[in-house]
Amino acid sequence: MIQRKLTREVRIGSRTIGGQHPVAVQSMIVEDTADIAGCVKSIIDLYENGCEIVRVTTPNIKDAAHLGQIRKGLSKQGFGDIPLVADIHHNGWKIAEAVTPFVDKIRINPGLFVFKRRDAQKEFTDSEIQDEQSKIAEQMHRVIVACKTNGTAMRIGVNHGSLSERMLFVHGDTPEGMVESALEFIDICEAENFYELVVSLKASRVPIMIAANRLLFERYAERFNAYPVHLGVTEAGDGSYARVKSTAGIATLLADGIGDTIRVSLAEDPIEELPVCYDILQALGIRKSKVEFIACPSCGRTKFSLTEVVPRVREATEHLVGLDIAIMGCIVNGPGEMADADYGYVGQGLGRVSLYRGREEIQKNVPEEQGIEELISLIKRDGRWFEPGEKPS
Repeated sequence: MIQRKLTREVRIGSRTIGGQHPVAVQSMIVEDTADIAGCVKSIIDLYENGCEIVRVTTPNIKDAAHLGQIRKGLSKQGFGDIPLVADIHHNGWKIAEAVTPFVDKIRINPGLFVFKRRDAQKEFTDSEIQDEQSKIAEQMHRVIVACKTNGTAMRIGVNHGSLSERMLFVHGDTPEGMVESALEFIDICEAENFYELVVSLKASRVPIMIAANRLLFERYAERFNAYPVHLGVTEAGDGSYARVKSTAGIATLLADGIGDTIRVSLAEDPIEELPVCYDILQALGIRKSKVEFIACPSCGRTKFSLTEVVPRVREATEHLVGLDIAIMGCIVNGPGEMADADYGYVGQGLGRVSLYRGREEIQKNVPEEQGIEELISLIKRDGRWFEPGEKPS
């Protein structure tokens, strides 16, 4: 089993992340916040499809007011407890102050928090570095007071592509620069006794994202607090490669025990992100949201058509969330390879299957046309069957 690295518990409205709480799945709506009805509908749609924390972009003060109307709209429809996050970028302290009464968490980007364009080729003087740090601390004070007043958490969300010019000058375009950017803001919050923090270090390049998060936990080990981490590969794109790319980054770190909440960022309908998140968590054994089907590839020893049998078994049993069911093509390797499954459906010979409970063969020489019916009967005898739409007892 994967041993998650212990982090502080942070409450995001009705959900708590960190500690021993389940890794939470989140996404972000794409509607303009001025479209109140559209935002409310999209938030509810995401929530009903498994999204546990929903983020809304908030680029200006007017949008902060819209968040208040969106929250009211959700409450009117009975969804007022959906955890909401306001996404804030450029020069965001005024927006953060305005929006904290309406959301459960704000996301700020350290690289854009105090945003002022300058000649990128010009070196920073010690005085300029200190001036910028002082300005950040001054503006962060206002944000922290607002968060404390309204019980709002904060995500310090560093993006590799938007590191501040000062950080690029001091640390370069590196994972170290990403980590130092986050720690600088953490230090400011801790100096004001504010600890309701979540951290994210995202990049569009998987190796950088992995390196930055691993380095963060090395630095956490030197400090008193380890804050929950939000994982994601930003700007992953769309289609199958985006899913593979996101999985490569997120799953690698989850396997290290790193990660308390995840988002798969796709250039698609946000609802399409959710199954990928849950599949990653399921594959790692972190959260089970569906039946785990184990099936061997076809080979010369297979005694029935797996491409036909697997869908049939799946259709009959896919509602039995929490079970592991193996469909194996032959008696040679099947029993060993499916040993961790709750039930097994194994080809024994032409037109015959064996049914297993774990490693134990329960029935042999079952006619293939009766195999699924007998599998269901076995599950029922064990008291683990429930009808589609019912909740398990």
